[in-house]
Amino acid sequence: MLEDANDLRSRILPLAVVISDRAEEIELAREIPDDLVQALKAAGVFRMCTARSRGGLELPLPDALEVIQNLARMDGSIGWTAMIACAGSLFLSLLPQETYDRVYSEGPDATIAGSVQPAGKAERAKDGWYISGRWPFVSGCSHADWMAGFCIMMDDGTPIVNGDGTSLVRGFVQPARDWSIEDTWHVAGLAGTGSHHIVLKDSFVPNKNFFSDEGESCLSGALYKSVLESSILVHNAFAVGVAEGALADIVTLANGGRQQLHAKTAMSDSEVLRYELGRAAAALNAVKAFHLSEAARHWGSLLSEKQFDRGYLLRVHQGAAWINEVCTQIVDACFALGGGEVVYNHSPLQRRLRDIHVAGQHYAVQRRHYVSAGRLQLEQA
Repeated sequence: MLEDANDLRSRILPLAVVISDRAEEIELAREIPDDLVQALKAAGVFRMCTARSRGGLELPLPDALEVIQNLARMDGSIGWTAMIACAGSLFLSLLPQETYDRVYSEGPDATIAGSVQPAGKAERAKDGWYISGRWPFVSGCSHADWMAGFCIMMDDGTPIVNGDGTSLVRGFVQPARDWSIEDTWHVAGLAGTGSHHIVLKDSFVPNKNFFSDEGESCLSGALYKSVLESSILVHNAFAVGVAEGALADIVTLANGGRQQLHAKTAMSDSEVLRYELGRAAAALNAVKAFHLSEAARHWGSLLSEKQFDRGYLLRVHQGAAWINEVCTQIVDACFALGGGEVVYNHSPLQRRLRDIHVAGQHYAVQRRHYVSAGRLQLEQA
């Protein structure tokens, strides 16, 4: 029986060789094969952020981030899938207690997939809403038990507005069987995540299935406080894991006795490689230290029930943008050092290169967050 993070780590470790051997298969399938999904489920990956009251592990956030980092080091698509599972579990806690319990009524390994884009419209009805929409980037939708989307809330065809004049947006969940999946995930990186479009057409969703991403959690545990900020930190763990994997890949390649065309020495004896490898390792050490510091600080704040100021979310985005930027630079450097060998599909380095660049397009880590952070810096001077 799974009890804590140590049990989960011990179950994940044996999967490393299997995942590495099947990386090309995962990419070609454009989703995680079902037997690997079941292996991750058996290991406890999908229950690591499920409440203990529902049979989950409810890991401390830093422990959950370590799991995501370790899986991302093995393979980007696997790590991303674990990341989405963790974030999905956190968002589910914003539902009413009755609905949360229903999601996990068949066990703690229920999986959630969804999109944070408000790509749907919800028309008011008695006791609920009729929803139509088409949501992109729904990672893991083919193996999800429940799926989520965000909607612009409507009343008789007119958007409902907040006090500041913006449209009211709410999230909702529905069982996966109620959605249709459009096969659209033909992409440059994270190809194995199966992040297709999902569709609802004039589907009734009861009030109890809705939530606000700024709402209160139905759970009392520290893990379920400040869900928005925590869901950004999971991206940091993913990026660090991919960068760690890239550095390990180039070291393995260099230590394998390879000598590149027209080079006078083996790769491992090249001063150029040693210099660039030393720079990349230093950058990785720095970004890991910052990631661990951010995770510990945030978790400490949750445990102490600290109230966050209006700039906290901006600073979390700022940190995530920097971590992703540096990790991308590390992966780029490792790929450049690899030479012609790493351009082939069997090379994990080319896969990590594509994965980290696609991951960097996610809203949570976009570099445009520097603009808001810079404005805040000026205002607080």
